[in-house]
Amino acid sequence: MKRFLLAAAIAAATAPALAADVGVSVTIGQPGFYGRIDIGTFPHPVLIYPEPIVIYPVVGPVPRPIYLRVPPGHARDWRKHCAKYQACGQPVYFVQETWYQDVYLPHYRNYADDRGDRRGKGGGRGKGHGRD
Repeated sequence: MKRFLLAAAIAAATAPALAADVGVSVTIGQPGFYGRIDIGTFPHPVLIYPEPIVIYPVVGPVPRPIYLRVPPGHARDWRKHCAKYQACGQPVYFVQETWYQDVYLPHYRNYADDRGDRRGKGGGRGKGHGRD
């Protein structure tokens, strides 16, 4: 009986560690991407609200506002969702979906192509490209 309890305790302790190794990475431009976008030199965004939203007041210097693309409803109930984006104490502008799709994504893709960002397009040193 003691062996069974010990085995059950070990199995219970290692199960969360195994589940923690599973992860999904979604980047800008892929379906399902929501999060921070870097405006930089991109065209001025069309915003959902004209003023930045701040959930918790910031003590000291106010950080620069960030721009986020969020699923429908997250901007309306930002207090509930800000922790998912690590942006509760930061001024946030929410970009409109049409601007993201019609302006930001095409501009972002052209920028990535101009930089020579060829990840996933055969530009790496995969099989058959060994050093001489």
